[in-house]
Amino acid sequence: MSRSLSPTNRRATTAVATTTAGPRRPAPELSQPPLDYAYDGSFEGLLTVFFNVYDRKAAPNSIQPLGAVQGGLFAMPVPIETDEATAARVWDGLLRYMDKEARTRLFHTFLSEQPDRELLIFRYADLAMRAGRDISDNYADDNVRRVASIAQQMYREKHRMEAFVRFEKTSDGLFHATIDPDFDVLPLIAPHFTKRYADQRWLIFDKRRRYGLYYDLQRTDVVEFESTAPQRNTAISATVLDEREPLFKLLWQSYFDHVNIPERKNIKLHRRHMPLRYWRYLSEKQPREQRFQPIKNKRPIG
Repeated sequence: MSRSLSPTNRRATTAVATTTAGPRRPAPELSQPPLDYAYDGSFEGLLTVFFNVYDRKAAPNSIQPLGAVQGGLFAMPVPIETDEATAARVWDGLLRYMDKEARTRLFHTFLSEQPDRELLIFRYADLAMRAGRDISDNYADDNVRRVASIAQQMYREKHRMEAFVRFEKTSDGLFHATIDPDFDVLPLIAPHFTKRYADQRWLIFDKRRRYGLYYDLQRTDVVEFESTAPQRNTAISATVLDEREPLFKLLWQSYFDHVNIPERKNIKLHRRHMPLRYWRYLSEKQPREQRFQPIKNKRPIG
């Protein structure tokens, strides 16, 4: 599956952006028998499917990634080849019926990896086009409620990844972090880390989806990793870490211990703001290599 940091090709989007200011046209009636569609698993591929749905006037029975196609007894899904220019045209065309925030929620729904995300996004977009207006406040509709709920979950996961990612420095100066989010949030956190760590090379690797973000001091790119055998441990070997990395970890743990106030400990509240599943990536939550000792540089008064 091809991956990108933006939902459509930026140059193609710019080329057709002027077409979004025209009058709203109602969505074509889907008068032909429904079809099963298959695409390459990318968001641009899904948008291309939407174009073909209205071009063929055939509603989707299902929309499936090619690697997960399940054909029926008498019919096979119609494969749709991704066309980035067509995808950009559809993406911009959605602005006739919804604002940018509502449109962004559709992209977030795609990244959520829900089993029926393709049909959910199609139903939402089709409902908006037939209504001729933005429907984001129509919570009486189940599709609108689900998209809004998924968007909230994606926002929380994005915020937590931006807060809880911890880098380790390798011997060649690369800062590396491994994450395992519930949703595919790498495209959403890329702008944050590109802006915040613009003066250092870094790699954030999603071990569940086997791809990552790499920043080379100039731009952030998607890098994919292929492995024939599953890898349970993705930690960096100590032999490739910067020799000062253990010291950095020790200093951070020491700082955390000294600013901690045991009398104000609230484990329940702590786990609410920092769920347990994130602790494996946090230096302050790892076993201490040195026993904590209180600061002894205070002199008695008198």
